[in-house]
Amino acid sequence: MREHRFTVTLADQWGEGIVSYPTGSELDLDVRVESVHEGILVSGSVDAEYIGVCGRCLTDISEPVEVEFQELFAYPGEEETDFEVQDDHVDLETLVREATVLALPFQPVCQPDCPGLDPITGERRTEGTRAEEEAPIDPRWSALRQITDQGTAAQSRDPENTEES
Repeated sequence: MREHRFTVTLADQWGEGIVSYPTGSELDLDVRVESVHEGILVSGSVDAEYIGVCGRCLTDISEPVEVEFQELFAYPGEEETDFEVQDDHVDLETLVREATVLALPFQPVCQPDCPGLDPITGERRTEGTRAEEEAPIDPRWSALRQITDQGTAAQSRDPENTEES
C-alpha cells in the first residue's frame, strides 16, 4: 500500500456546462494505492475549484469541490474491464476526470436564494425588487378570480358562526 499527494495542472478544460474546470486549474489529489488479489485498488480524493456563471442571474461564481473516488484497476486477463493495469502502472486521468466532472452542479447558483433575473427588464433582481408582484391573469381564468373575490368579501361581512357547548 502506498499513499501519494500531488497537484496536477489541467492542460485542457474539464466540463462543458455553465461551470467547468478551466485550462490551467490545479487539482490537489490525495491517492491511496493498494495491491489486492484482483488488481490494484485506487481510492482517494480530489480538491478543485470550478468557475462559471450562476444559472439564475448569470453572475460569475467560483466554488470549491471535494470529490472522493475508488476504483479497482484489474490485471489484464480474459474479462474486459473499464480500468486495467498497464505495464504495472495505472492511469488515473480518466478516473479523476469522470469523478470531478460528475461532481459539477447541474444548475449552479451564486447563493441558495438567488432571486434571478427580472423577466421584464432582464436585469438582476435584488432584495428590494423581490416584493411579490401581481402576476398578470390569463383572461380565460378571470371568472374564477371573480368567484374567489366574492368569497373573500362574503367572509369579511358575515360574522363567524360559533356554537357554544
